[in-house]
Amino acid sequence: MKRRDLIKAMIGMTVATACGQASSPTPTPASGGAAPTATKAAASTSGGTATSSGKLKVAFVYPAPVGDAGWSWAHDQGRQEIQQKFPDIETAYQENVPENPADAERVIRDFARKGFKIIVTCSFGYMDSTLKVAQEFPDTVFIHISGYKTAKNVGTAFGKIEEPRYVSGMLAGKMTKRNVLGYVAAFPIPEVIRGINAFTLGVRAVNPAAKVKVVWTNTWYDPQKERQAAESLIDSGADVVAQHQDSPATQQAAEARNVYGIGYDSDMHNAAPHANLTSPIWHWGVYYTQLVQQVKAGTWKSEQYWGGWKDGIVDLAPLNTMVPADIKQQIEAEVNKFKSGEKTIFTVFAGPLKDQQGQVKIPQGQSMTGDQILNMNWFVEGVEGTIPQ
Repeated sequence: MKRRDLIKAMIGMTVATACGQASSPTPTPASGGAAPTATKAAASTSGGTATSSGKLKVAFVYPAPVGDAGWSWAHDQGRQEIQQKFPDIETAYQENVPENPADAERVIRDFARKGFKIIVTCSFGYMDSTLKVAQEFPDTVFIHISGYKTAKNVGTAFGKIEEPRYVSGMLAGKMTKRNVLGYVAAFPIPEVIRGINAFTLGVRAVNPAAKVKVVWTNTWYDPQKERQAAESLIDSGADVVAQHQDSPATQQAAEARNVYGIGYDSDMHNAAPHANLTSPIWHWGVYYTQLVQQVKAGTWKSEQYWGGWKDGIVDLAPLNTMVPADIKQQIEAEVNKFKSGEKTIFTVFAGPLKDQQGQVKIPQGQSMTGDQILNMNWFVEGVEGTIPQ
């Protein structure tokens, strides 16, 4: 399961967006090796069979296993939430779907042929496949998570995860002793770049002497690669490691090496209880509830949804009890500012902002626009690393 070839082709193009904590997931082992191949069996279902009639049927396509304790797990929590809220709907999912057109189109088209009226494709690399199949089924609603292309029956959805990333950076900046932090990053696309920048801005808001080192893995889900990248950052001096990856392998590396970790996607505390400080997390059920309500009411129209902390789609997992009380109080106060709307993503990316070379990119008194944030292709001051071209 790799997005590499597609993403390399996409880098540099105009990007509008990129890539629920009901309970903590039980993480899969982090030493599982390469990412799995596509499951060839019929989609798993909940609330009925894929061929039953009389229900609004909603399907989800996942790039990794739902037991990844990360991205796919978080989306599946949203699926389960709408299944509980709307007993008159039927949901189904297919996990481990590679992002190449042959596999992605086959799975998406199969759901459409079986009468699913909402199909959600949960990875950046499914973008063109979603658009292609959508042309064949004009009466079906397609939602592409993290993409930027729309059509009359295709919308996109993402969230301002950079808001909790910024606050998690503040926590990391307070907890580091060496002023060296690491970041295990998937692909050099705007979604990942702006996350690294938001984290770094949070770190340096409370600790201007700190720096953030970046290692790229070129995979979304490969626990072995993720762990190796984290270990390389720890070897280079990092005593806090953050991630934009789908598994808790980075957190488990932190646990094994007695440093701190910042997770992603879901609350990863159970994976590394003595290392994980917190995790920026998703509540996809917030958006999926709105989507189902709109389709049922006949009011859905194609849009590019981009919700923030105030909307409830993104959040920060509970802080580890090891966090000192004074730091916890500061972090919780910052969280409340975002939840109330006093602070937003535009506050995070407000001037003066400098790049790695110290050049002012956003002057004092100005904020980046939505388009500038969503197309970000440069690192802020304080990041150590390069963006592959």
